[in-house]
Amino acid sequence: MQTRKLGSTGPQVAQLGLGLMGMSDLYGPADRAESIATIHAALDAGVTLLDTGDFYAMGHNELLLREALAGRDRDRVQISVKFGALRDPDGGWSGIDNRPAALKNFAAYSLQRLGVEQIDIYRPARLDPNVPIEDTVGAMAELVKAGHIRHIGLSEVGSETLRRAHAVHPIADLQIEYSMISRGIEDGVLQTCRELGIGVTAYGVLSRGLISGHWSSQRAGEADFRGQYSPRFQGDNLRRNLALVENVRAIAAELGVSVAQVAIAWVLAQGVDIVPLVGARTRSRLNEALGATGLVLAAADLARLEEAMPAAAVAGARYNEHQAAGLDSEASAAI
Repeated sequence: MQTRKLGSTGPQVAQLGLGLMGMSDLYGPADRAESIATIHAALDAGVTLLDTGDFYAMGHNELLLREALAGRDRDRVQISVKFGALRDPDGGWSGIDNRPAALKNFAAYSLQRLGVEQIDIYRPARLDPNVPIEDTVGAMAELVKAGHIRHIGLSEVGSETLRRAHAVHPIADLQIEYSMISRGIEDGVLQTCRELGIGVTAYGVLSRGLISGHWSSQRAGEADFRGQYSPRFQGDNLRRNLALVENVRAIAAELGVSVAQVAIAWVLAQGVDIVPLVGARTRSRLNEALGATGLVLAAADLARLEEAMPAAAVAGARYNEHQAAGLDSEASAAI
């Protein structure tokens, strides 16, 4: 698999990364054995960047990753960990804590759960409105100096925060949603990343399954994260968005590939400084995603896709109003 460098200071990683959240949390039940088999298949295919969070099912995801990496060459894997989101015993959400003392505590627990001596990329999951970003990044810089983490990343922040953070310590990458249907990063944030030499790890490249080609109106109202928090999966919004997916399906059929493969290839085509993260929970979905790495979209293909799924035609926001309030990136980019 081809590789891409995360910014001017970050690591060289495979051009496709694997997001592990769905193997533990938010998208309904997942099979543990199949999850581990999927991680193994990804590694065998050349995937190197594995993304997790200490709050994904309250540590479950990190322990799952530890089990999957047993016996594997640690030097061939980059582990990206998000921290800061607070959970309660019932699985609810209770805020963000990016205080220096708290993040060092979080890091200590993550290192133990993962069974590693260093975390390759460590990042706050969201901006803490009560803690200056300079304090958070300064504390992470101390972890870099002490050898506990290799690189500092950020997640879902806007241009101003990127500049302030980067002035304290080089930022390797920004993790942010980016897909054919979620284009907010193009309104200034992507330009700032490129100006500062910050890479982008794009999550949600299939918009949580909405543009995977596998979603249908019959699944509306399923009791998971999407039905509860994403207006794009609700009511008339869902019907309108699925109509856009059908436009893409026609183009994908002409290219002899799946809708999901077109959607992933579209993100890959937006720049060599962007690494898509796919949230495959099964080997079959992973194999489909891996097929996108061999798909090169010509300029004419990209133009047709722009007409098939114009950003202005997307119905509904990424998150409901309450959830979006915690996204600093929304301050400088449309959702």
